Amino acid sequence: MTTYLNNYLRSTKPEHLSKAAIAYLASLDHVSDSMPQIAGAIVQELKDQRTYLKLIASENYSSLATQLAMGNLLTDKYAEGYSGHRFYAGCDNVDTVEAEAEKLLLELFGAECAYAQPHSGADANLVAFWAVLAHKIQNSEVEKLGKKSIDELTPGEYEKIRQLLINQKLMGLSLNSGGHLTHGYRHNISSKMMKSVFYDVDPKTEKIDYTALQAQVQSEKPTILLAGYSAHPCKLNFAKMREIADSAGAVLMVDMAHFAGLVAGKVFTDEFNPVPFAHIVTSTTHKTLRGPRGGFVLCTKEYDESVKKGCPLVLGGPLPHVMAAKAVAFKEALSPEFSSYAKQIVKNSQALAERLMQRGIRLVSGGTENHLAILDLTSLGLTGRQAETALRETHLTVNRNAIPNDKNGPWYTSGIRIGSPALTSLGMKENEMHLIADLIVDILKEAKPGLAKNGEKSRAKVEMPQTLVIESQKRVAELLDQFRLYPELPLL
Repeated sequence: MTTYLNNYLRSTKPEHLSKAAIAYLASLDHVSDSMPQIAGAIVQELKDQRTYLKLIASENYSSLATQLAMGNLLTDKYAEGYSGHRFYAGCDNVDTVEAEAEKLLLELFGAECAYAQPHSGADANLVAFWAVLAHKIQNSEVEKLGKKSIDELTPGEYEKIRQLLINQKLMGLSLNSGGHLTHGYRHNISSKMMKSVFYDVDPKTEKIDYTALQAQVQSEKPTILLAGYSAHPCKLNFAKMREIADSAGAVLMVDMAHFAGLVAGKVFTDEFNPVPFAHIVTSTTHKTLRGPRGGFVLCTKEYDESVKKGCPLVLGGPLPHVMAAKAVAFKEALSPEFSSYAKQIVKNSQALAERLMQRGIRLVSGGTENHLAILDLTSLGLTGRQAETALRETHLTVNRNAIPNDKNGPWYTSGIRIGSPALTSLGMKENEMHLIADLIVDILKEAKPGLAKNGEKSRAKVEMPQTLVIESQKRVAELLDQFRLYPELPLL
């Protein structure tokens, strides 16, 4: 039987003992007693993350305190409803946790109202969509019928309102231009619960043209104008977005999942901070915000009652143990150290982008203003999938990503997305970004398309000199030795 904690205690001097490390290793021992293969997979993930440079823009490293907060007795409690308004008895402690998480959210972002329950960013978006539909459409129609709630409607009346709900219009940034699946993509539920239309970046600048967007919004007249992205390297002007939404009577919703940490850290301020301008803001908690996997919703008082009905509207039972971890992360994000971290994210992202462009790589929109960059691989003759494979083999983890008007489609793609949040969490700065950019270019320029079984070029396979693979892995190892992930944990 593996005893991670005992091995640690035997190998570490008392003055070097970390409470977090002791707790973490003790939890691994408990898991190992029950299912050693699960404990082994967790330990192997730590080893892998200490072996590969994490350049995925949507990933980060949460603190051990945040991780440990998720493993607690609150997971055993049902708590439908919200703080102070539950459908189960015995939720006093859940109320404490949820209220604290929401209080910290309000302090962190300066919003009027907050909802900490969503299990993910996708769930947060569903809560927001249906809160808007319920408040703007359903409640208005019920009132017109002289009824107090939908429970008083006849089947015919309810069906008429239901048809109105699913015929409202959602307008978001297209997946092709860097939007998210939940912003109206045909294969996502968001396009099946409403009519979805898209706006795109300008084909020349690869940025949003607000004049063109205003004309499109006034023509389409969407119920919801959705701003936000998963693969767009530019800041958004939310003051202009609100003006555009108001001009067509639309609700402005912002999905800030990717850049929430930059808002919390006061890097995105004034017109680039969505909270003062949007009716509803949604986010994940685990990207630049560096928390546990989860989501939340911020809104104006107008939408608070509808948002708070996330359960039973969309969500199942809340996850109180995850809300506990969210509260820990929100508290961390209020520190001056987090603000410095958020500023360094952008500095690192821009240093990485500038060196890549100096080495001849084209970046979508000509650079970055946030935490991510999109590399156009067209001139290298590689698909995104080939580049992703080549970099992973050399111990850099990225994800393939479509570029505007991508001829290779969303599976193979013509680009890759890279981000700086996780590397910044390790303590890396501009000099390390320059080294990593050079490494990326050296690898991609040597990588060649592999051959399919029929002898033709494959869009998935890639070939590289083995000497390059070995040398690149060595350089990554040397870098990660200087910036070790969770240094308080031993080398397991």
